[in-house]
Amino acid sequence: MAKSYRLAELADLLDARLDGDANCLISGLANLDRAQENQISFLSSAKYAASLSECLASAVVLKPSEADAFTGNKLLSEEPYLCYAKLSRLFETRRKRQVGIHPSAVIEEGVTLGANVAIGPHCHVGAGAVIGDDVELYAGVSVGDEAKVGARSILFSNVVIYHQVELGCDVIIHANATIGADGFGFAPSADGWQKIHQIGRVLIGDRVEVGANTTIDRGAIEDTVIADGVIIDDQVHVAHNVSVGEGSAIAGCTGIAGSTDIGKQCQIAGGVGINGHISIADGTYFHGGTVVTKGNKVAGQFASASPLLDIPQWRKASVRYKQLDELFNRVKQLEKQLNEK
Repeated sequence: MAKSYRLAELADLLDARLDGDANCLISGLANLDRAQENQISFLSSAKYAASLSECLASAVVLKPSEADAFTGNKLLSEEPYLCYAKLSRLFETRRKRQVGIHPSAVIEEGVTLGANVAIGPHCHVGAGAVIGDDVELYAGVSVGDEAKVGARSILFSNVVIYHQVELGCDVIIHANATIGADGFGFAPSADGWQKIHQIGRVLIGDRVEVGANTTIDRGAIEDTVIADGVIIDDQVHVAHNVSVGEGSAIAGCTGIAGSTDIGKQCQIAGGVGINGHISIADGTYFHGGTVVTKGNKVAGQFASASPLLDIPQWRKASVRYKQLDELFNRVKQLEKQLNEK
């Protein structure tokens, strides 16, 4: 059964100013155009303000400067979107796993289990692994030998944690992610590719979230390191020996080649490709689809790839792109002739 909160309680939680009925009960969270009685909504962008006139929510979180746009109960904050994030935790629908070890799980010798762990069906925990307090392992999770999973972490179904990988506290890893597989290391020889065995680890800090089907490779010699507070979306690939600085965010379908250092508080949009053996400055932002071929020492916003064109325009632009070198040389020649005159 959903829990209800008095509006005054929510105001205290959000550090927001209450304008309205303190005893109004709130039992859900919804968008402005879908919200109903006993639900709370939020206005995080002025472009959605027109929806307020028809909003049926029992309360809305919005900025003080926009308070007059809604006649009902409201919580006033300069950061409505942050308030939304905090509210979402209260109304989350995920059920915690039942504490205990499912009969079908396999726990090898020498495993250290913390208090109140929940290990679901068909999980495997390897020899010498350490599972911290209040950890939840959903069905089919595999934790390798001597790996460590920090307190209050949640590993969803079919997550694979290889040997000696270390996860900090409050880590969330979504379904089918693989942490600690071998990096792509091979040496050419007359007999074909000679495998370079990857003897580093993956070290993941506290409060990190990793999306579904994401892969983070172990280091070749040194460790792959994901610092505290990093968030990584679905279907991201992080190659061996990469380091990602504290608080950085990486969106879906990004690929990061080996031995790249990404600074703190960076934002990497979807579909970005980052070359190996380069360094990215703290606070850098890469626009979606950017191809990063070299590092940067100063923070900035960067983009590459052409914008969307219809097919006839794209064909013309492609032809002209191939003519750039010829046009450049012609311009240089014309400039030379002008200078001589």
